[in-house]
Amino acid sequence: MHQNILIVGNLGRDPELRYLQSGEAVCNLSVATNRKWNDRQTGAPQEEVCWFRISVWGKQAEACHEYLTKGRQVLVEGRLRPDPETGGPRVYVRQDGTAGASFEVVAQTVRFLGSGNGNGSANGRAEVEDDLSQVPF
Repeated sequence: MHQNILIVGNLGRDPELRYLQSGEAVCNLSVATNRKWNDRQTGAPQEEVCWFRISVWGKQAEACHEYLTKGRQVLVEGRLRPDPETGGPRVYVRQDGTAGASFEVVAQTVRFLGSGNGNGSANGRAEVEDDLSQVPF
């Protein structure tokens, strides 16, 4: 069995990089996707936002930390990682009391979209891939 998820969204905050005791780099990204439509009955505009917590490993993690900033659009390809306690997304209560959920994705490929500074690509796109077979999950 195999699963694959493809997400295109914007970073909700600057990437956070840390190193494990083994020296392996891991970068955490917060990516928001949104969907807009008009309500069929009232015609009122509607919007749905979905948040994803992205874990990026190795050299790819270092590149994400160096080149990405809050608001930057990215394309992430990877696999969903369920919450160990629930088997689904991480559920939480927002400050305003409403329920929320975020999904964790282990990135296999991260592409930097749109214009950015110093991504080394004339068309505004850069791609970094890593072999994640050695990462312990």
